[in-house]
Amino acid sequence: MAWIYLGIAGILEVVWAYYMKLSEGFTRPVPTIITIIGSLASFWFLSLSMKVLPLGTAYVIWTGIGAVGAFVLGITVLGESADTMRMVAAVLIVAGLLLMKLGSSH
Repeated sequence: MAWIYLGIAGILEVVWAYYMKLSEGFTRPVPTIITIIGSLASFWFLSLSMKVLPLGTAYVIWTGIGAVGAFVLGITVLGESADTMRMVAAVLIVAGLLLMKLGSSH
């Protein structure tokens, strides 16, 4: 269950980051509320995963899911740049996440 909780936490991190962008500096109420609820839910699921998973593993994977997820969402939804260097960086992050997961004893 810890890995499922961590996956949910990572997805929620992408959600709150996206809505934070849409909040325009917390000046739009609905995106601001979604940002706050999403971030609290993300932290809660992260904390549940950390009951079993080591801190370093859980935190690195959580931030990695959020980083890559926000990167993909930025490209696909917000029309952000998908240049070669950014793509290579995202691939390296995913490779690091996979190695972290494979190296975990849980």
